[in-house]
Amino acid sequence: MLSDTTFAPSTAVQFDAQLIAKMSQQGPRYTSYPTADRFRAGYGHNEYAAVVAGLGNAAARLPLSLYLHIPFCESLCYYCACNKIITKEHEKAELYLGYLMREISMQAQLLGSEQRVEQLHLGGGTPTYLSDAQMDRLMAHLRSSFEFADDSTGEYSIEIDPRTVDGDRIRSLRRQGFNRVSLGVQDFDPEVQKAVNRIQPDALTLDAIAAAREAGFRSISIDLIYGLPKQTLTTIGQTLAKVVAASPDRISIYNYAHMPQLFKSQRLIVDADLPSDQDKLAMLGLCIERLTAAGYVYIGMDHFAKPDDELAVAQRSGQLHRNFQGYSTHADTDMVSCGVSAISAVGNSYCQNEKSLERYYAGLDEGRLPVARGIELTRDDVIRRDVIGRLMCDFRLGVRSVERAHGIEFDAYFAPELARLREFEADGLLDMSASELTVTPKGRLLVRNLCMVFDKYFGTPSDIPLTRMRYSKTI
Repeated sequence: MLSDTTFAPSTAVQFDAQLIAKMSQQGPRYTSYPTADRFRAGYGHNEYAAVVAGLGNAAARLPLSLYLHIPFCESLCYYCACNKIITKEHEKAELYLGYLMREISMQAQLLGSEQRVEQLHLGGGTPTYLSDAQMDRLMAHLRSSFEFADDSTGEYSIEIDPRTVDGDRIRSLRRQGFNRVSLGVQDFDPEVQKAVNRIQPDALTLDAIAAAREAGFRSISIDLIYGLPKQTLTTIGQTLAKVVAASPDRISIYNYAHMPQLFKSQRLIVDADLPSDQDKLAMLGLCIERLTAAGYVYIGMDHFAKPDDELAVAQRSGQLHRNFQGYSTHADTDMVSCGVSAISAVGNSYCQNEKSLERYYAGLDEGRLPVARGIELTRDDVIRRDVIGRLMCDFRLGVRSVERAHGIEFDAYFAPELARLREFEADGLLDMSASELTVTPKGRLLVRNLCMVFDKYFGTPSDIPLTRMRYSKTI
């Protein structure tokens, strides 16, 4: 992997509104390559089991990164595009937990209980929809199914909704083994919260942060969204001031993609309340200005971190990785995901579970993993995945390292792509030499555009009913 990727926070990213307006288009976020719209039906339990068998014995395998999807929420956030189930009937979570633990057991039987877990992430939905007792059972089951790295080296994270926890629950999560926490905030402004049906007083968020610090969580992250209804430069500036004062280790700021034709909940948002594209760009510029001034490093895509955070350290050392949960410090792992709609990346393959609870339960009742679709990567896919991954994580690509890793002559293999990149070079998005492609500070916000050049599938028909319209804009 590449090294020496240190970028000073003040110059890590350059906001150029005119260039962004010109270049922004719909495209993948590249949490995988090939992207999920290329997964095929007919890839199921047997295909996945064959991939696992091909990994060799346990000693030869990579460590594991586990993801568990908890889909339940008590109330609907209008902006949400996640796979979620809105219900106050908590007995549904008890039923789901039983099936989830059955799936974990099946995975452990395939992979071997001696497999070492170095990373765990619970997402949703709302993982803290599970009660404290249910979480105890789940974590005990995980630890009886796999070997876990100790707390000092393993990364064990959970997404929490501050409206569902108090200090005692946060301390309990730490006792259960979680050492990283991510808080959904989106916006502190009361009018914005009302417009998206997520009323969350400041005190709930700030008390949760304080409790997490007191409990000894190693990292605290906050999620924000820009482009929500009722947001203005003034309100988002006030939110940023509160976030900076709270001083989380990581901050994610997502661009709200309004696609009511695809996500029914977004039809509850009043279109007239949405900021204009020009205002959204100004909000992004303000976010970058305020956070870099406060000392945060632009990691990539929507992510900022303190310079001493493990994400920033991993980026400087060339060890940053990108997967279905975003940026990660654990590159050399197989990602095994359990729960409805969860996506795994094992060996040179991807697979996704059934998206409906009924089909998810039915698969497990039949004694098989509820895998609905997937893909096994070709040699070309692996090469392009490496190239796209390094650009997304490092903002540069060492030509010779790619040639050595894959046994290709870079200029010949990617001749059409390099010709297209010359146009981006002319626009100032990257610098090209015989040995390296380097994304410029003002190109970093548009790195997805550069990656799309290497995506051989982008813009071509897919068997899956997902199209370019499903992608969000690059900015």
